[in-house]
Amino acid sequence: MSSQYGEFLPPQRLLMGAGPSNVHPRVLQAMTASLLGHLDPVFLQVMDDVRSMLREVFKTDNPATLPVSGTGTAAMEAACVNILEPGDVFIVATNGYFGERLAEIASRTGAHVVTVEHAVGEPVTAAAIKDELAKHASVKGVGVVHAETSTGVITPIAEIAKVVHDAGALLVVDAVTSLGGVQLEVDAWDIDVCYSGTQKCVGAPPGLAPITFGDRAIEVMTNRKTKVQSFYLDMTALRDYWQQRVYHHTAPISMIYSLREALRIVLEEGLENRWRRHANNAAALIAGIDAMGLRIVANPDFRLPSLTAVYSPEGMPEGNVRKYLLDNFNIEVSGGLATMPALAGKIWRIGLMGHNSTASNVLYFLSALETALAANEYEVAAGAGVSAAQRKLRELGS
Repeated sequence: MSSQYGEFLPPQRLLMGAGPSNVHPRVLQAMTASLLGHLDPVFLQVMDDVRSMLREVFKTDNPATLPVSGTGTAAMEAACVNILEPGDVFIVATNGYFGERLAEIASRTGAHVVTVEHAVGEPVTAAAIKDELAKHASVKGVGVVHAETSTGVITPIAEIAKVVHDAGALLVVDAVTSLGGVQLEVDAWDIDVCYSGTQKCVGAPPGLAPITFGDRAIEVMTNRKTKVQSFYLDMTALRDYWQQRVYHHTAPISMIYSLREALRIVLEEGLENRWRRHANNAAALIAGIDAMGLRIVANPDFRLPSLTAVYSPEGMPEGNVRKYLLDNFNIEVSGGLATMPALAGKIWRIGLMGHNSTASNVLYFLSALETALAANEYEVAAGAGVSAAQRKLRELGS
């Protein structure tokens, strides 16, 4: 064999960007288990376990709850292609890149997509959606991003759900950066379709996308006039595989093993405890960022616990700091998305998700950031960020 193809040994990074995040060793170990056939009776029990645990984590009783084989974008597409048909009106409230992506995917179904734009750093409001709903005789659905990964903003959902349902529409919620780390209650908030990804707060590698459909959404799918445009993402067929064991495609066996173990870890910790851990560590991070004199993108009342977007100091290329953190501390953080001119090249997106949301990671990151800033000629009081974070953690009892 040619010597150019040696063994691949990736560096040990601390993944504190927008995802993926590092996962618990138990999850990696689960992926190494022996393969089974995707219709093997033992594997079918694994599938049942995953569906049951996903319902607990989504806080729903929906039978149509399962992981799509693909990343979070696959679930976003599954949500759209299953409920939308050509000519349907679909309203998408946007306050960042992933709302815009939802609108783009929905438009490819042939639906008439209307966007309701919100300012960068602000949540989606029920009032703005209500105003747009009033302009249309019939609306099939409304899409909202619960946790906008591009800006670090969280949007309250329950009030929006009432407005949407009063208009006879379905509510579709993107929970890619909230499921498993931030309060999310599908049934209590009356969400019709909710989807996520495995690589963030859930704590598994990328490659699966949990999704759940409520009764209203199932009724819409059952009464479609046209076929779902995607064979691979047709929820009727996928439900038959996950519930009746009718062959649809070869499932990613090892990924499903990893998801099962990640969900076990989530439920062992307890959802409320997990939500509290993410909130406390985010509060400590924000206290440290504030003490360094840096600005946060999100409105203080609507900051996402799993991801914090921070402006780099005026005149400092944010990429210089990210490179310094990677080269000197093995810490990865994300920059602003190139499709958002207001933030591209101007922010860092710092993730504290799943296994990575720990007090020790907060303190290590803040210490490293202080060094990186100093190396780029932005001085802060020595230890100011770490000290502020420690005080906040003591205050919270963490």
